[in-house]
Amino acid sequence: MRAMHGDILTDGFVRDLHRRMFGQVWRWAGRYRTTDKNLGHPWPQIPAHVRLLCEDTAYWIREQTYGWDELAARFHHRLVAIHPFPNGNGRHARLMTDTLLKKNGLPMFTWGQATLRAGEARARYLDALRAADDRQFGRLIAFARS
Repeated sequence: MRAMHGDILTDGFVRDLHRRMFGQVWRWAGRYRTTDKNLGHPWPQIPAHVRLLCEDTAYWIREQTYGWDELAARFHHRLVAIHPFPNGNGRHARLMTDTLLKKNGLPMFTWGQATLRAGEARARYLDALRAADDRQFGRLIAFARS
């Protein structure tokens, strides 16, 4: 299968998707945060980190560096770690990841088939993200496909 990513692996698409998801909720939707939080990269570095993630992901696709599930899990984990927006980062990163998979003709992740706002599924999701912090992506892939 020929890999495609078109315009979704761009800083503009990342921001536009967030705006489309949350524009009716938050006036600032689609704009990167301008303060530091207790997680995520320092706010002045966000645009550069998002662009680098998009470039790296395009390279991974082109060079077939990882299988699709691992590639998508790595993309998701890095986008969550950047934490580019004041709020909605997890939901946004999951939709970005699903969009990447769908654009390339692959089934989207099911993300534990549960809402991830609270409860056992959220705990498993956060545990899988912490494992990915240590470059262990198996739990995140398993959760995303469960």
